[in-house]
Amino acid sequence: MQLPGPTIRAMLWMAATGLLFTMLNATMKVLAHQLDPWLVGALRYAMGAVVMLPVVLRLGLRASWPKAPRMQFVRGAFHTGGMAIWFIALPLVSLAELTAMSFAGPIFICLGAAMFLHERMTGARWAAVLVGFAGVMLVVKPWAASGGTLTGNLLLLCSGVVFAGSFLTAKALTRYDRPEVVVLWQHLWVTFLGLPVALFWWSPPSLVQWGLLAFCGVVGSAGHYCMTRAFRIADISAVQSVKFLELIWAAILSWAIFSTLPSGWTVAGGLVIFASTFLLARHESRVAGRAA
Repeated sequence: MQLPGPTIRAMLWMAATGLLFTMLNATMKVLAHQLDPWLVGALRYAMGAVVMLPVVLRLGLRASWPKAPRMQFVRGAFHTGGMAIWFIALPLVSLAELTAMSFAGPIFICLGAAMFLHERMTGARWAAVLVGFAGVMLVVKPWAASGGTLTGNLLLLCSGVVFAGSFLTAKALTRYDRPEVVVLWQHLWVTFLGLPVALFWWSPPSLVQWGLLAFCGVVGSAGHYCMTRAFRIADISAVQSVKFLELIWAAILSWAIFSTLPSGWTVAGGLVIFASTFLLARHESRVAGRAA
């Protein structure tokens, strides 16, 4: 039996990433209604750093020290900045606008991958990203949203650009460090940079909230590990369309937990998203087969 090529394996890693991040975001949303969002964000990364301690013990201190420490700091600064802008925009926009703007990220990442990482953006990859984004638009229908402001939407676009910088830096870091090391230092730097602001809004979490934060630490670290594994074995531009599957994971999770059935628009958009991802996977598999 022939094993799937590196791009297909990377897409599977990204699919797992989306599922884990959907679980993370659902839990974070619950906590953000109970505690200050900045506090939730900082503690989530702090718990993630604690979760990564067994990795340090397994690798040893020397192997856990990054080979590109300045780039690790840049990645942490990008991620903390994106998180800060996202929190500022959060009260200014509706949920539909928030979702729609977050899915502009793959476009920024693909542009950055072509400009800074010199990845070859094939027509199939561009088509998958743009068709997947169109599927998201069918689901969230931003033209029908109300209550948002131009300022909030612009801030969300800015956060998407900054987060793209974080993910592109993570891709570059995979040339120097193991995925475990990249994830560990991301959590350490975001905790270090975000905790001073979080302490200003400190209120002690309850035992249940600490349990949820620990869950966020585990799921978030696992998600970033899967994503970094994907970046390590394939072009970042080749796996961006898989991000749109997060919308399908969210619909399934909403049905499983809240018994909320998807609307016709959600089903239609989900089919478009699935088609874009499936066709890109098939195309990349054929290209890899011809190259072999």
